[in-house]
Amino acid sequence: MAGTAIEREGYGAVVAQLPILYEELGREIAAASPTCELSGRCCRFREYGHTLFLSRAESQLLFQQPFPEEAPIDDASCPYQVGTLCTARERRPLGCRVYFCDPGYAGVGERLSEHYLKRLKELHDECRAPWDYRPLVMFLREEKNSG
Repeated sequence: MAGTAIEREGYGAVVAQLPILYEELGREIAAASPTCELSGRCCRFREYGHTLFLSRAESQLLFQQPFPEEAPIDDASCPYQVGTLCTARERRPLGCRVYFCDPGYAGVGERLSEHYLKRLKELHDECRAPWDYRPLVMFLREEKNSG
């Protein structure tokens, strides 16, 4: 990634803090008790009409685990999905963590998403890392073209 040393260091500091942020979010999600049917719908973006957005720092954490070479890089699905399971579960971004198909969870995910996106932006500011937030497919293409 191009950028100044401060930007690179800033993203590294954000990446280092992501597990703490994700752990806090995990506790709130557990308290809400949404049901996951393991359907894989969350990873089939085009089919279910949604787009996964994430920050550059989250993409850096996610890409610590390479995506399969044969996986398509498009806006239709996540390359880390194998069958109905996520192969990057520990590194998945905020958008993946808050998304559940459970109708009883409606509204909770949105509230958590807004709260933790705000916290993620604040973390970027504290670490002097520019806010770069866009669809997963854009980061995937960038990553594929850089390697």
